[in-house]
Amino acid sequence: MDSFACDGSRASSYNITFCPSTAMSRLLSIPASQALQPALAPISHQNLTSNTSKGKVHTALMIAFPTAAGILIFILLGIYLYISKRKAIKTFNVQTDEMQRFVDSLQFDFNRIRLATHNFAVNNKLGEGGFGEVYKGELEGGQQVAVKRLSKNSVQGIAEFQTEIVLVAKLQHKNLVKLLGYCASPKESLLVYEFLPNSSLDKFLFDPAKKSSLDWQTRFNIISGIARGLQYLHEDSRIKVVHRDLKSSNILLDEDMNPKIADFGLARLFEVDQTQGDTKRIVGTYGYMAPEYAITGHYSVKSDVFSFGVIVLEIVSGQRNRFFRRLQLDEALLHRAWRLWNEDEPLNLIDTELGDNFEEEEVLKCIQLGLLCIQENAIDRPRMTAIVAALNGQAIRLPTPKPPHFFGSAVVDEATDMADEYPAPYVHTGNENITNVYSRD
Repeated sequence: MDSFACDGSRASSYNITFCPSTAMSRLLSIPASQALQPALAPISHQNLTSNTSKGKVHTALMIAFPTAAGILIFILLGIYLYISKRKAIKTFNVQTDEMQRFVDSLQFDFNRIRLATHNFAVNNKLGEGGFGEVYKGELEGGQQVAVKRLSKNSVQGIAEFQTEIVLVAKLQHKNLVKLLGYCASPKESLLVYEFLPNSSLDKFLFDPAKKSSLDWQTRFNIISGIARGLQYLHEDSRIKVVHRDLKSSNILLDEDMNPKIADFGLARLFEVDQTQGDTKRIVGTYGYMAPEYAITGHYSVKSDVFSFGVIVLEIVSGQRNRFFRRLQLDEALLHRAWRLWNEDEPLNLIDTELGDNFEEEEVLKCIQLGLLCIQENAIDRPRMTAIVAALNGQAIRLPTPKPPHFFGSAVVDEATDMADEYPAPYVHTGNENITNVYSRD
């Protein structure tokens, strides 16, 4: 109830009573600061509960989706790997089957080879090496062949025989000898090659009566052909091959004196990205072995590069390189070539048989390439790609050669076992010519 006073003399005072409803009375009796709380409290609690539930759902989804995606990716990856493996196995089997069919197609009947060689007649024998004997033969159509016959006492065995079949069957290049077929009977293991009438390089190069037919242009063409063949083996073929027994007697010459690399019985197959191999059984011919291979058993494509360098210097000089021991004062070919280069007299290395009939620039280039190939550290030796480019006349700046490895200074035959320097179980070398093919005079 409120009282109001009226102004004026005649005014009277009145009392006015306001009577609110029951609900309004309760509302007016609550302090203003708390008036909204009862109404808002239930709404706030409801929203909080809703937001909490939504947060939990969101968190669950944040965890579930990545987990499910990861599981799905893992499953898909597993399926992909499974399919890829099955496909790779299928491809490998197809390739293996194709290669096996190809190898099978090369198989000769033993009686056919026996008839071609007149029962391996003595007068058809061309040579003999670590593999065994080599015979000349003539097939039914008149095609001449060279037959390598695995000896029971051969330095090389069945493993080398199978290696040569597979490798040569896969390799096709004009500077590699061509395999025509093979025979693997219970008692005989034979390889049938194209017959090359001019025999091997060493039969010309180190024979005073024949070397006169090797003018400089022929020698340079032989060097270039060997380089192209090695480039194919190391870099251009579908499989990388390290020959491990490259030497002048394993370079065969066709009727036009074109060189063909032969004898892959000791070769090793490398993976695409493989750079080096190791062996405890050192095989090959001293005088052509790279020092890291002869001493430690490490071999690589640079081992073949070393052997190529030796052959180049042999072709230029007309002299055979021999393995040298200590205690003798004879000078090895490689060391003589290095000394003459250092003394600025490299032309004194040239075979006197050539006289003045040579291209000085080509000769100097070959000597420098030969010295670069025989450097002691394998990493310093050039790749065959660079060598072929230089021989083809491309403008390539050749570095200054570093010294070759000095094994010693005493001459021995390549077939000599170096038992006093290398333990016998770890070193094995065949005769001077593991396969020595030459035609009869």
